[in-house]
Amino acid sequence: MLQSHRKICVYCGSSRGEDSVYADAAKELGKEIAGNSNTLVYGGARIGLMGILADTVLAEGGRVFGVIPNNLAELEIAHDGLSELFLCEDMHARKKKMSELSDGFIAMPGGLGTLEELFEIWTWAQLGIHSNPIGIFNVNRYFDPMIFFIEKAVSAGFIRPGHTSSLIIEEQPKNLIRLINSGKYETVKKVPDERD
Repeated sequence: MLQSHRKICVYCGSSRGEDSVYADAAKELGKEIAGNSNTLVYGGARIGLMGILADTVLAEGGRVFGVIPNNLAELEIAHDGLSELFLCEDMHARKKKMSELSDGFIAMPGGLGTLEELFEIWTWAQLGIHSNPIGIFNVNRYFDPMIFFIEKAVSAGFIRPGHTSSLIIEEQPKNLIRLINSGKYETVKKVPDERD
């Protein structure tokens, strides 16, 4: 059953990237989020891909919830035009609040923070902390090396195949949002290895 009006958390860069393809992708994703009556939840900044994404959703008539730590807000990078901006104590509180607000997650190109957020929310799914869909917006094949590494970890016996099959990896934002909204996500809960 289609689950419209999901609140979708998007992790992405506070930089724009060197190639305009990333900014263009943020605009495309923003239009799909707003066009499908989804609410955007993101890191609350007005800069980089984060700002482009938020501005696009707002321009398309969508709702945007931002979550930002006080110290970053004081640096004047907080977006002041959002539907709602949540201030929090630190990065840990930020990630927790973003998770609580959301019922779907997407990672698009970004740096260390984006990667850390993706792997943490994926780990939380493995541990049964949430059962929400997790998507990877593989713009310009940005995540291909990471996907290769994950496949290597599976073949080496450190990640179970069921855990990778729960990720939604898409290069087209329309397909990604459709799958995030589909409600067909299933996660495989992590259990300790059995040893003889």
